[in-house]
Amino acid sequence: MTVSENQSAHLHGSEHADAGSGGWRTAARMLQDAAPITVPDGASAMTIHVEWEPGDPGTPPHRHSGPAFGYVIEGAVRFELEGEPERVVEAGGTFWEPGGDVIHYQDGNALTDARTEFVVTMMCAPGKPMLELVDEAELAQRAHLRAPRPTA
Repeated sequence: MTVSENQSAHLHGSEHADAGSGGWRTAARMLQDAAPITVPDGASAMTIHVEWEPGDPGTPPHRHSGPAFGYVIEGAVRFELEGEPERVVEAGGTFWEPGGDVIHYQDGNALTDARTEFVVTMMCAPGKPMLELVDEAELAQRAHLRAPRPTA
C-alpha cells in the first residue's frame, strides 16, 4: 500500500516537516488506516500474539466488544467477518474488525503445511470479556447476514 500525502501527514505530523535528517520519515510505514471506529467508553487495550498450527480452523464464531486490529507475522490467516466474503490475509498483511455486534466467523490458519502467527490489538469494553463465542441458535438467526460461502 502506498502512503498518501494525507496519510503521511497523519503518521508524521505536518509541522516541522524539515526537522532532522529525514530518517524518521522513512522508518515508519503505514500498514492500516481504519475509519470510522467506535471505541467503547472506558475501554482498555489488549495486544495478543496468536500461533496456529497447520490447518487449525482458529477460534469458533465470536465477537469482540470493541474494534480489533491485526497484523500477520507469518503464514496466512483465513479471515471472515459478518457481511464480508471470506479472504486470506498473508504475512505482512493487516485486518481489522469493528467489534460490537458483528460476528467474526474465521481467523484460522489458511495453510495446511505451515504455522501461522499474527498479532492483534483489541479495545475491550469495561467488564466485558475480550471475546464472546456466538451460539448455534444466534448463528442460525443471522445466517442471512453472512456473505455467500466459496464453492469448492
